[in-house]
Amino acid sequence: MPDFDVLVLGGGPAGVNAALAASAAGLKVALFDENTAAGGQVYRAPIDASGPPAGGRQASDTLRRELAQSAVTTYFNHVVWAVTADYRVDAAGPAGPMHCTGRALIVATGTTERVVPFEGWTTPGVIGLAAATILLKSQGILPGRSTLVAGCGPLLAAVAAKTLEGGGNVEAIADMAGLGDWGRTLPAMVSRPDLMREGFHWWREIRRAGVPILSRHTIVKVEPACDGLLATLAPCDAAGRPVAGTRRSVVADCITVGHGLTPSTEITRLLRAEHRYSRQAGGWVVVADQDGRTSRPRLYVAGDGAGIAGAAAASHHGTLAGLACAIDLGGTGTTQFRSRVPAARQLHVKAARFGRSMAQLMALRPGHVDSIGPQTIVCRCEDVTRAEIDTACDAGAHDVNQLKAWTRCGMGPCQGRTCADVAAELLAARVHGGLREPAGCFSARTPLRPITVEALTGDFSYDDIPIPKAAPL
Repeated sequence: MPDFDVLVLGGGPAGVNAALAASAAGLKVALFDENTAAGGQVYRAPIDASGPPAGGRQASDTLRRELAQSAVTTYFNHVVWAVTADYRVDAAGPAGPMHCTGRALIVATGTTERVVPFEGWTTPGVIGLAAATILLKSQGILPGRSTLVAGCGPLLAAVAAKTLEGGGNVEAIADMAGLGDWGRTLPAMVSRPDLMREGFHWWREIRRAGVPILSRHTIVKVEPACDGLLATLAPCDAAGRPVAGTRRSVVADCITVGHGLTPSTEITRLLRAEHRYSRQAGGWVVVADQDGRTSRPRLYVAGDGAGIAGAAAASHHGTLAGLACAIDLGGTGTTQFRSRVPAARQLHVKAARFGRSMAQLMALRPGHVDSIGPQTIVCRCEDVTRAEIDTACDAGAHDVNQLKAWTRCGMGPCQGRTCADVAAELLAARVHGGLREPAGCFSARTPLRPITVEALTGDFSYDDIPIPKAAPL
């Protein structure tokens, strides 16, 4: 069983920079990630890396190169399925099950995309905006020959522009935000002129292609059509509720939709660190100081687990968490690493200002779940509908774990990552006057990810089982 000073869970910009900072202090560091290479969602490695770096490729290639040249031990293609209180990590990888221990643990597991259910959202051909970016950036595949892009946040423009660049058609963009919402982000945008230029380039290409842009519109229904999928769009108010007005119909091969991001906090919840609810930060977030120290000794959080702030902020927050580890564990050159903290904090604050401004555009709107129909599925793993959730609330379910026990909402393979935020919002609205803290959050349990028995046991047959000789009569 390998022993390390620091275990880092997550190979995105936060995790990699945390690992690099801790390793530079002479600490023995291991990094785990489910993917084949470092980068996370934003800096995901393309399958074909032979072409010239474009867009975020240069930054992502630099990140992977620095990691490869460091002393960090990497475990890619490894699914972490259990973490214990003594910081033992159990994972399954290509060579079978393995485990290791660490003196400290840095959790940099990123986010999960939120999709607020609507009629037909489970129809084949309806995918998340994050899934669309994986197809476009990593696989080089169009979501469809024609695509409808709907939801909220900067991924709308990114997916639409990349689809057009790849030769696809974008039938329309339905944005829940209004022009005023985007206008309020301009002061923060000025702090990141590079991203501002990239965003303006996306919108310029979208305008040039003649793509209809429907501000303050939301998707309310999807149904199969002879030519693909038929989506119904409706105007909505600032709270996300559909309002009276002209309904629009759009036919497309693929519908990409996303309503923001929620922090992935399964591991920090499993380890009983303190959490708080913040709508603007994406939901339940770990309570941590500015350097990532949580309420639990030697447990750190890096990146969006402490609140949605974007990839650039996550990079600097990862560095801060790695420096905090080096200082707390007594790495070599502690004085030198202490001197790096103020500059890293300044960089994080500057980057987070922009990222948190974008996060406000993606925050769950207080009235968005009101439009979910009674027979609409909320938990797609267990086919739990809005009506079943309402019935459980009326019968006395006062928090989401009681709701889970009564309806099986959140008991499927995703363990509530897809439905938790929406289910809690429905319960809070019906039972607690909209207050989310009393509604609670799902208890985290192992296995943290779906895992097969074969991944834990490996290849064996009954001949491999030792059978003792029979005792003499």
